[in-house]
Amino acid sequence: MKVGFIGLGHLGTEIAKRLSSQGVELIVWNRTIEKAKKLGFPTVEKPADLLSHVDRVFLIVFDSQASQEVIFGRGGLVEGNIEGKTIIDMTTNHYAYTERAYQELKEYGAYYLDAPVLGSVIPAQRGELVMLVGGDKEKYEENFPLFEKFCRKVYYVGKAGDGTKLKLINNMVLGGFMQVLAEALAVGELAGFDKELLLSVLSDGAGKSYILDVKKQKLLEEDFSTHFSVDLIYKDLHYAQDLLRDTKAFSFALQNVKEAYGMARFMGMGELDFSAVYKVFKKA
Repeated sequence: MKVGFIGLGHLGTEIAKRLSSQGVELIVWNRTIEKAKKLGFPTVEKPADLLSHVDRVFLIVFDSQASQEVIFGRGGLVEGNIEGKTIIDMTTNHYAYTERAYQELKEYGAYYLDAPVLGSVIPAQRGELVMLVGGDKEKYEENFPLFEKFCRKVYYVGKAGDGTKLKLINNMVLGGFMQVLAEALAVGELAGFDKELLLSVLSDGAGKSYILDVKKQKLLEEDFSTHFSVDLIYKDLHYAQDLLRDTKAFSFALQNVKEAYGMARFMGMGELDFSAVYKVFKKA
């Protein structure tokens, strides 16, 4: 099977490589085309050109503005042979955008799946991502065999927009948990405890979690090479604030968690892994 693929950031690259290793033929458009060529993927000059070759396109870019540009902008997918084709958007978007994109693509006779994923670089390499899919169930079922090639679990969650809402709710927990771990580690060090001991105790105590398991070594070695960036978690928490507003919910924690990552960005750490928020509290 041949599919189109847009977006070779940290996570997109690993998903593309995983699909390729599972026998899926990819044709790629990326803003930095040399990155695609370096990985050995055939490329096209603009997103619209993909639809001369494939019936479905995977998309994973920074935010909703970037998604809108590659779908609806100049040279975007809608300028290609889009009728009857399926766009699978794995970007962590703003939910209002995904609802609008679904409707607008429907007017073109095309299909849109709101399909963000949970997990970052290492789970992608192992084929262990979790996908949350909103949109037409028929298209979800049609593409499910592809999703299984890089996901350990795929949820069909309802209409377009619902996948993104669940992803934002998940990332409220993700961002908050990482911040609390960072704070606790910094406090423990200031209290005179060895970092390795602290991480071991937290791993066997209340800090025991998937996020500590995957970030423990980064925190220990202060290796903040990027799997999931500070800029991305900050953007996701900003979108989550809009969700709280629109649902008339409230949160005591979300604003403070977001601003911790805002401080990390202010300190020049926006492109580092989001576990670098530890450095905010270590320097406080």
